[in-house]
Amino acid sequence: MADAATTQEPTRRDFLYIATGAVGAVGLAAVAWPFVRQMAPSADVVAAGAPVEFDLTPVPEGQIVKLFWRGKLIFIRHRTQKEIADAQNVQIGSLPDPQPDSARVKDGKAQWLVVYGNCTHLGCVPLGNSGAYGGWFCPCHGSVFDTSGRIRQGPAPTNLPVPPYTFVSDTKILIGGGAAA
Repeated sequence: MADAATTQEPTRRDFLYIATGAVGAVGLAAVAWPFVRQMAPSADVVAAGAPVEFDLTPVPEGQIVKLFWRGKLIFIRHRTQKEIADAQNVQIGSLPDPQPDSARVKDGKAQWLVVYGNCTHLGCVPLGNSGAYGGWFCPCHGSVFDTSGRIRQGPAPTNLPVPPYTFVSDTKILIGGGAAA
């Protein structure tokens, strides 16, 4: 007779216990969801774009790395000593948009250039390590930028802009986050 008691059919009471537990769990989740959701960043914060931290360690000298911040292309260029010297030895008065190289990089970090990656003419993406000055060349309309991202030839009216960024260590930068350019 012990076997008959262990193989007993589920009763209506068993079903009610399971159904009540399931409804209670769904109700608890429905009540908890708004509290969990309110911990996420607001839509305006997400739209503004969070700061991006980037490790410079794996970037070899002479290479340009591309990344996105706030939906915009950013170029990070590890400049060689020759590229730095060429950028610093330009007569500022000869530039269409005069700006010294020192105003486009951080003090003591001249080897790192950080600029937006779209041509200031019509927003095309210029090709890196190209053009007469070894910087960028925009094949769409012929704008030529030097190794400091300054316009040298072509229809682009201004230099490639420098986004707000800071060095958080010798090998890491933070793009955005209230950093001053």
